[in-house]
Amino acid sequence: MIVTLTAHPSIDRTVSLSGLLERGAVLRVASTTTQAAGKGVNISRAAVTAGVETLAVLPSAEHDPFLTDLASAGVPCRPVGPAGPIRMNLTITEPDGTTTKLNASADPASPALLADLASALLTAAAKADWVVLAGSLPPGAPVEWYAGLVAALRRTPARIAVDTSDEPLTALVARLAGAAPHLMKPNAEELASFTGTDAAALEASPILTAEAARTLVDAGVEAVLATLGGAGAVLVTAEGAWHATPPPTTVVSTVGAGDSSLFGYLLGDERQLPPAERLALAVAYGSAAAALPGTTIPTPSQVRPQLVSVRTLDLTEGTAR
Repeated sequence: MIVTLTAHPSIDRTVSLSGLLERGAVLRVASTTTQAAGKGVNISRAAVTAGVETLAVLPSAEHDPFLTDLASAGVPCRPVGPAGPIRMNLTITEPDGTTTKLNASADPASPALLADLASALLTAAAKADWVVLAGSLPPGAPVEWYAGLVAALRRTPARIAVDTSDEPLTALVARLAGAAPHLMKPNAEELASFTGTDAAALEASPILTAEAARTLVDAGVEAVLATLGGAGAVLVTAEGAWHATPPPTTVVSTVGAGDSSLFGYLLGDERQLPPAERLALAVAYGSAAAALPGTTIPTPSQVRPQLVSVRTLDLTEGTAR
C-alpha cells in the first residue's frame, strides 16, 4: 500500500487559453477544469487508476466537498480535522504548453492539527509499503516538520519518499544523518538549491545532475529521482546512475507531471523492477501526464515505458552509454 500525506491540499483550477497570455488584455478561455489535488493526493489518484492500494492522509473537515470529489474518484482518505477551507490554486496554460501557476495558502495549521496528522500517518504507516510526504507545508508548520516525520517513520516498516521544496527541503537535507528518506524526488531547481549548482546546467547535463544527486546518496538516501522536465530524469542509487529521455510529447499542462513521475517510480518498485525499468516507468508516467489537460493523472493505458530511452551514466568517467 502507498500512503500519502498532503499537508497543504488544494483545489486545482486550470484555465486553458486559446492564445498567448497577455497582461492587461481580455483573453478567450478554451476550457476550464477543477479537481481536488495536492501532490500526495495526485499520487493516490494515480495509485487508484493503476489498481494499487492507497490511503490519502490530509487535513479536511469531515463533510468538505473536497472529500466528495476524492470519493467519486475512488480515493480512500483519512481526513484529519478540524481544518479550515481548502485553498484554491489557479493554473493558466497556453497552447504551446507554457504553464503559469498562482498558488494560494491555506489557513495556519495549529500544533494540534499537525500532531493529529502525524499520528494518523504513523498509524497508517504500520501497514504501508511506502509513505510519501509530498508538497509544501501549510502556514504555521515548522520548516523541519517533514524531517521530524521522516525520523519517526524510520521506526515503522514503511519506506519513505519525500517530494518538497524551499525551506522544508533545506531542513530535511540538513538532517539527513538522522532522517534520511529512502527516496527523494527533486527537480533541477530544487537539486541546485542545496548543491550550489545551476538549475539550467543540471537540465542540460545528466552527468552533472547525477553528480549532484550522488551527494544525497552519500548522505544516506537510498535513491534520488531527479526530474528534468523535457530532458527526462536521472536516477542515482548506491549501485549506479541512469538517465531516461521521454518520447516526443506535445505538452498540454505540466501540472502534476512530477507527481505522476514519482508514482511511476513507486509502481516500478512495487513490481520489483530493476532500477532502469523503474526510471523508464517514472518518465513514461510524467510525459503522459504532461500531454493531458490540467492536473489529469494518466491511466496505465496512456503510459508507454517502452518508448522511453534509458542509458547508464558512468560517473567515474563522466560519460554515458
